[in-house]
Amino acid sequence: MSARLSRRRFLALTAAAASVPGAALAAAPVARWRGIALGATARMTFVGMEPEKAAPIFAAVEAEIGRLEQIFSLHRPGSEIARLNAVGRLDNASAEFVELMSQCDALHRTTGGTFDPTVQPLWQLYATRSAPGERPTNDEIVAVQDRCGWLNVRREGGSLSFDRPDMAITLNGIAQGYITDKIATLLRSFDLRNMAIDIGEVAALGHGPSGAPWKAGIAAPDGHIVREIALSDRALATSAPLGTVLDPDGRIGHILDPRTGRPGGQWRLVSVSANSAALADGLSTAFCLNARETIDAVVASMPGVTLEYLA
Repeated sequence: MSARLSRRRFLALTAAAASVPGAALAAAPVARWRGIALGATARMTFVGMEPEKAAPIFAAVEAEIGRLEQIFSLHRPGSEIARLNAVGRLDNASAEFVELMSQCDALHRTTGGTFDPTVQPLWQLYATRSAPGERPTNDEIVAVQDRCGWLNVRREGGSLSFDRPDMAITLNGIAQGYITDKIATLLRSFDLRNMAIDIGEVAALGHGPSGAPWKAGIAAPDGHIVREIALSDRALATSAPLGTVLDPDGRIGHILDPRTGRPGGQWRLVSVSANSAALADGLSTAFCLNARETIDAVVASMPGVTLEYLA
């Protein structure tokens, strides 16, 4: 894969940096954490807590991220998703995996099928062919499409399975948001109410150090902030088809259209806010492939969802 910076991550980092203006830091004690989640830099800021008192909470956050990565990370051989992809079946799946699969099911229906985690075999095909500067042939794409399709995923209680051989899923279009939601829930259990969380997607709870709502910047592909919004008890997710590229020339993006089997993107930048980071994450991913009328219809049908930017 190209070493080019993932734009999804860059946008999230920009939002986190904009969340805590330097001039306001003296207004309240602030504790900060920085680490890694799903292979990306993660960070969070707590308002109203001295840094030394936050150490046990940060340890709990790291443990919870590690536990959730053991479910959703494609890069951990023993993770639940890796085991499902390896043999096409997973029994006794965790409650979190079952819950997230249900959310994927709802998003697949709501977006007209553009949200489809079973594109992983297509992603692998493009990554393999594109690395040396080649392109998959039409026959290769058609053959791999036969191994895709969300309707070929079976869920029966805690058992997950594929109807077709050599299928695989990726939850990269929603897992960061889901983990963000879980970490927010964990932090609330410590009675924290004013914090900003960036785990690939951004969740802002309560207010910032100055007492005003947190601020999040939405950045264009060149890094220019195209819009700044206030966030309080909401999450923000941003997707760009060329945010991660699979070829040396930077022309083949990571968002693949399950309907055509090819890299897609009617929009270069989509940003969505919602009460749930997982929902914002999944919608921003799918909306890259949806026509404007479909996007507007989906947003109108979902209270609490806002289309923050589309270009």
